[in-house]
Amino acid sequence: MKSSEVLQKDTSSKAVQVTSRRDFFRKTAIYSAGALSAASVLSPVSAKADDPAIINEAPWGTKLGDPVDKNLYGMPSPYEHNNIRRTHDLLSSGDAYASISMCPIHESEGIITPNGLFFTRNHGGTAHVDPNEFRLMIHGKVKKEVVLTLEDLKRYPSETRTYFIECPANGSPEWRGPQFNSLQFMKGMMSAAQWTGVMLKTILDDIGLEKDAVWMLAEGSDNASNPRTIPVEKALEDVMVVWAQNGEALRAEQGYPVRLVVPGWEGNLNTKWLKRLEFSNKPWHSKEETSKYTMLQKSGKSIRYFWVNEVNSVITSPCPEKPWTSLKKGDMVEIEGLAWSGHGTIKGVDISFDGGDNWVEAKLKGLVLPKSWTRFSYIYKWDGKPLLLSSRAYDDFGNVQPTIDEETKAVGVESVYHRNAIVTWEITGKGECNNVQIRKHKKA
Repeated sequence: MKSSEVLQKDTSSKAVQVTSRRDFFRKTAIYSAGALSAASVLSPVSAKADDPAIINEAPWGTKLGDPVDKNLYGMPSPYEHNNIRRTHDLLSSGDAYASISMCPIHESEGIITPNGLFFTRNHGGTAHVDPNEFRLMIHGKVKKEVVLTLEDLKRYPSETRTYFIECPANGSPEWRGPQFNSLQFMKGMMSAAQWTGVMLKTILDDIGLEKDAVWMLAEGSDNASNPRTIPVEKALEDVMVVWAQNGEALRAEQGYPVRLVVPGWEGNLNTKWLKRLEFSNKPWHSKEETSKYTMLQKSGKSIRYFWVNEVNSVITSPCPEKPWTSLKKGDMVEIEGLAWSGHGTIKGVDISFDGGDNWVEAKLKGLVLPKSWTRFSYIYKWDGKPLLLSSRAYDDFGNVQPTIDEETKAVGVESVYHRNAIVTWEITGKGECNNVQIRKHKKA
C-alpha cells in the first residue's frame, strides 16, 4: 500500500514533489513567510482608468448612514450573511433541542470566536435562567457546604483566560470515510473564547475539601442537567466557574448566568447553567458517561472516562468552502489553519503538499497559549498542479497528530468521539477543494 492512498477517489495526477525538507526550503526560500512582504503575495493587477469602482462615487458616500442608536447592540454587516452557525440533520436526527450548531471556523480570524458564532450543543434546549434566582450548591465531602449566589461568586477574585471548547463528537462522521465536503460540518463543533470567572480552586480553598474527596459531580439546572464526573485533581488544576465570555455576560445558549469551563477536556464536561458541585470518594457513572460519551474500542469494550481532547489541526484556507478557484498558475497564497491540544501548548505544525510523503514546517502566528487555538501559516507559490494538502500538529507533551491508520489501529472504526486523525484536502488543477482521506503518512 502506498503512503498516499486516497480512500475517496483514485488520484492519478502527481502532487508537488518534495525530495527533502532541506531541498524544499532551498528551492522555495524566496517564498518563505519571513522573506515575503505582504505586497509580494498579490498577483499584479493593472488598474483600468474606466473602472467604475474607482471613478464613480459609491452610493454609500452620497447620503447619510444609519444613526448611532439604530442598533444598541452591534450587528454584523449585512454583507457577512454567510458567516453563521449551521445545523445538519445527519448530526442531530432532526431534533432541534438535543442538537448542535456548527461554528463557521472557515470564516474565523485569530483565536477568538465571537459569541454569536460560538458553537452550541444542548441536550434539552436553551434554558433561560433568572440571575436573581441563580444558586450554586457545593456539597458532599467538603468542610463547609455552601449555596452561592451570582453576587457571592463575583466577590471572589476573578481571572480571564483563553481556552477552546470542543465537543468530543467533532469530526465523528469521518470515522468511516469522507462524509461532508464542508469544513464547517466536519470540524465546526468547537470554538474558543476568553472566559472570565473565578478559579474553582479559589472557592474550594475557601470552603475546604475532605481528604477523601477525589471526585466531583457537576450538574446543570436545565431539564437535561447533564451530570458529569470530574476528578478533583483536574478541578484544582485549571477549572473555572465563569460568568462572562469575550468581555460580556454569557449568552443564554452558553449557560447564562454561570457555567463551568474545564480547559482541554471534552465539551460536555463544561456544564452550562451550573446548579451544583458535589464531592465524593467515588465516581457517579451517570447516563452521560456510561451509555453516552464513552470511547468504543476495537474489542467492543469502551473506555468510560476518556476526557482529553487530543492534539489536532486542520487547514482552514483552502478548504471546501474557500477553494483556490480564483488563483492562477504562479500565484502566491497563504495556507492557514488552526491547531489545538487539550494537553497543553502547540509546539509546531507541519504541512504536506503530497499526501504526507514530505513535510515542511509552518509558521505559528500570533499568541500561542495552552489549551487554546493556535494559528499556523505557510506562504506558497501554486504551480497550478493538483495537491494533497495535509497538516500535522504536535504539542509540548510530545503528542503528535496521528494518521488515519494509526488511529484506526488503536480504536477501530466504530467509535464516535475524539477523532483527531490528519485531515487532507485534495486541490484539483482547477483549484477546487475536496475532502479526501489518506491512510498513511510518512513520519518525517
